[in-house]
Amino acid sequence: MAYVIYNPNPKQARVGDCVVRAICKAIDESWDNVFKGLSAEAYALADMPNANHVWGSFLRKHGFTRTALPDTCPDCYTVAEFAKEHNMGVYILALPTHVVTVKSGDYYDTWDSGDEIVLYYWTRKEATNGI
Repeated sequence: MAYVIYNPNPKQARVGDCVVRAICKAIDESWDNVFKGLSAEAYALADMPNANHVWGSFLRKHGFTRTALPDTCPDCYTVAEFAKEHNMGVYILALPTHVVTVKSGDYYDTWDSGDEIVLYYWTRKEATNGI
């Protein structure tokens, strides 16, 4: 389990596009393609691409399902702990104000978000291709 610096943004921007960056890593697509797909979904739902229900809808259409964390310790399960316990598979974690991908036990982000608290996560049911 390790933090890996990851920023597919073509301008290397680090703020405001964490949903796009996380999805890029999770589905192995370019920033441009993910942004276009999320923008189309946002347009269809009349909301912003980083709205939870917009990127959630986008992920569902790409074979992901959402899982809530048990309520036994709602403020103590961190990204680093999640990554350590989920060393196989691909997960997109929703944090209070951020989104990050865990892949094979590593978490990918533009900054070390390992101490942030996980609210819920998405995982892929089965492999699907394309945006």
